[in-house]
Amino acid sequence: AVRQLWGDGDHMAEIDDMMSEQKAIRGEKAKSVWDLLRDRAVRWQLITLFLVVSCMQLIGANVVYSYAYSIFTKAGIPPAQTHYVSLGVGTTEILSTVLCGVLIERAGRKTLLWKNYTVMALALGLLTVTLSLQDSFFWVPYCSVALVFIFIMSFGIGPAGVLCPLLTEIFIQSYRPAAYVFNGVTNWIQLFILGLLFPFIV
Repeated sequence: AVRQLWGDGDHMAEIDDMMSEQKAIRGEKAKSVWDLLRDRAVRWQLITLFLVVSCMQLIGANVVYSYAYSIFTKAGIPPAQTHYVSLGVGTTEILSTVLCGVLIERAGRKTLLWKNYTVMALALGLLTVTLSLQDSFFWVPYCSVALVFIFIMSFGIGPAGVLCPLLTEIFIQSYRPAAYVFNGVTNWIQLFILGLLFPFIV
């Protein structure tokens, strides 16, 4: 099965890891969320997961998606054509997430996260500038559109692509269901809080 998934080659180190994990959790039932929160042995994994999820919410991806339509229309794209640009945004995210799957083992998770968070922060900073200068020059709105695409590409290659496999990599099997629940609850609570606070911030 390993050879079929990963191709020919020496995969004994990975198989040994799988066997040692299987021995470690033999007969152990899936842990609850309460067990996950109480167990000090997985405290750093839990903190890591919380920080990565929080950064994903706070980096502003939801804001960019919410305001992309108005950015596109201000760039001069006719409202009837904006759905094609939105389709391009979705396609960009899918392709960048696939690219992350190719790069993740070569570049490493930390590198993909930090480099892409940096690019995303720079893109948001420049987007703030271009939105402020929207009416100054005819080409500035097009820069805003390009920055939206750069932001979304960085989001797909970095945080969006890295977070999905992260849970299975930092938690052993007995903790994974509880970690997925914790991840989902944290994600939606933070999204709810941001959704309530953001109109007041604006």
